[in-house]
Amino acid sequence: MTDMIRWDPFGELRSWNDRLSRVIGAGGDLSRARGDEPLQTGTWIPPVDIVEGKDRITLKAELPGFKENQVDLTVEDGVLTIRGERKFEKETGDENFHRVERSYGNFVRSFSLPTNVDQGKITAQFSDGILHVEMPKREETKPKQIKITPGATGSSAGSKDVDVKKAK
Repeated sequence: MTDMIRWDPFGELRSWNDRLSRVIGAGGDLSRARGDEPLQTGTWIPPVDIVEGKDRITLKAELPGFKENQVDLTVEDGVLTIRGERKFEKETGDENFHRVERSYGNFVRSFSLPTNVDQGKITAQFSDGILHVEMPKREETKPKQIKITPGATGSSAGSKDVDVKKAK
């Protein structure tokens, strides 16, 4: 007699979601919605906002639970890279986790810098779980106002008279 295997209609969908999530590098939401996802470690992606102003470009990355010494920020060949790792810290007591939704593991975010950023003057600050990266623009790329001075009025000095004939 053959064994009967109970079919889980969401099993294949979760499997495809997990595979796609690994390829893309993002955490899957389908299995989380069911609440039966085992603890996953690996790559995760912190959210980032990038805003351009007149004098600078500002990047803000959400890194809750991190300290500034746990984040690595580098600039190389016009690419700004943020790296870090969130480790899962198990309690040694008799606790049983019922749900673990926060992502753990390494992360890497890389951003190509525009040519107008002065890479030597980039600064970073970390407070309240937010990494603030200030990227000032180079002086020569900032817009400059050019003052227009009035010229001589009614004078034709320096101009040549041109004979214009009307076409018939």
